[in-house]
Amino acid sequence: MAFPEVTLDIASQFEAIVGKEHVILDEERRQDYAHDKTEDYSFLPALVVKPGTTEEVSRILSLCNEHRMPVTPRGAGTGLAGAALPTHHGVVLSMERFNKILHIDELNLQATVEPGVITEVFQNAVKEKGLFYPPDPASSGSCFLGGNLAQNSGGPKAVKYGVTRDYVLNLEVVLPTGEIIWTGANVLKNSTGYNLTQLMCGSEGTLGIITKIVFKLRGYPQKNVLMLIPFVSNEEACRAIAAIFTAGIQPSGMEFFEREAGIKTFDYCDKVLGSPVTTQLPENMNAYLLCELDGNDEEVLMRDAERVMNVVEKFQSGEILFADSAAQKAELWKVRKNISPAVNWYTLTKSDDVVVPRANLPRLISGIKEIGKQYGFNTVCFGHLGDGNLHVNILKENISDHDWETRIPEGIGEIFKLTVSLGGTLSGEHGIGIAKRPYMPIAMKETNLELMRGIKKVFDPNGILNPGKIF
Repeated sequence: MAFPEVTLDIASQFEAIVGKEHVILDEERRQDYAHDKTEDYSFLPALVVKPGTTEEVSRILSLCNEHRMPVTPRGAGTGLAGAALPTHHGVVLSMERFNKILHIDELNLQATVEPGVITEVFQNAVKEKGLFYPPDPASSGSCFLGGNLAQNSGGPKAVKYGVTRDYVLNLEVVLPTGEIIWTGANVLKNSTGYNLTQLMCGSEGTLGIITKIVFKLRGYPQKNVLMLIPFVSNEEACRAIAAIFTAGIQPSGMEFFEREAGIKTFDYCDKVLGSPVTTQLPENMNAYLLCELDGNDEEVLMRDAERVMNVVEKFQSGEILFADSAAQKAELWKVRKNISPAVNWYTLTKSDDVVVPRANLPRLISGIKEIGKQYGFNTVCFGHLGDGNLHVNILKENISDHDWETRIPEGIGEIFKLTVSLGGTLSGEHGIGIAKRPYMPIAMKETNLELMRGIKKVFDPNGILNPGKIF
């Protein structure tokens, strides 16, 4: 679809809506909005507009819809699938000014927030009141809640507590036509028509602009135990994960990383972050699990920890490290959360996050390594294997630019075919965006895709909102 250019007259109308200081026309400043964390992609927007109220968003979208101008909604720019990139140039609508926690309702265990609130800021605010918001993506210190919702982010706690969509009760949304709606109600049960709230979760900004979110909360677990469990191979670690759950144990985190990921992250923490890791990885081991148990009864947690030990000793595992202080727990989680930036510091990567049923993880990870040998690339694997979500970073290293753009995508297609054959799908939390868009037919029939296109058409009849994403 061809879109018209954004004229100076249109730009002046945006300035009249939000103020001149909140419209960016300067090319150098627009460059900040041309990329996210997806490879080295770059698409320069014609302009950037930063509204501060729902009414301003409504007026902006009405204007863009009238003139058929493409609008790309953007949060913090931490995405890994290119969903917030202005591939059709046009207008980037940045939600960075929507940064207020509007209300924390302690009696009803709810909070109303704007989408530009940083996830960790929100987590800390509710924690101060003894409450818990579990979704915890690796970029929680910088990513926005609205982006988490657009991608249906998860993180380590998802294995026990669920993902972002499990905590969304209601949304204020501005449709591409400028109309403002609430998608549901601030209640725990709702059987009133189609579930528009859940439809918005994971829609990657293609259906509407979220301007308010009502989250449900939990009580904060007061105690936790964290173990670092080494294994001789990736496959043994994956087999042990399934066995832990079969034994009736419910970890609050079950994170996996292979030795190469740990080594690169230790180096990154030392040379880039300036905070060397003091905990050592056990030698002669090639895979590691971070297993966390949480709750409010320390005796119960220790009994469950013993049960985990009894399970993993049946596999080819090494000596288990129990984090003996809050500082050591924080350090181990620092390692896990910095794997992705560490690998990208080492070399350009193509990042995928496939997901399969837990019991199929050993076949998935061994198959990925075989595909890498066949297509000539190395991978670093890590992720939330407690819920079957494996992050696969394909390393560019010495691969030629030509092969990187032609042969490597073929190998990625083979990884996705393997994933689907094992009962899985293309993404657990990163979304589709533009990076995985070519592979959607591997996971879905054309009938499914046509239904999605039809939904998009109902919400966005002129196709202005985040065009070119998902399909």
